[in-house]
Amino acid sequence: MSRSLKKGPFVDFKLARKVAKLSSEDRTIIKTWARASSISPEMVGRTIAVHNGKTHVPVYISENMVGHKLGEFSPTRKFRKHGGKKAMAAKGDKS
Repeated sequence: MSRSLKKGPFVDFKLARKVAKLSSEDRTIIKTWARASSISPEMVGRTIAVHNGKTHVPVYISENMVGHKLGEFSPTRKFRKHGGKKAMAAKGDKS
């Protein structure tokens, strides 16, 4: 569900302040825990390290990401593979 247009997008205050403080050619990686923060046009071209619960995942912000949340680009769960012992046994029987 999207946020009310009356309220506007949520951008973490501390994160916005850190982005505004950097110069245009500065490529410093900004660490943040604000996964719910929306990506604003001022963040384009920056690398932001988003916390996934264990580590900070570096995310390079492009124009297509504007309007999305930072947490969408930092997965919190590690996908191993589908199936288990039964799937491996079935795969072995076929070949």
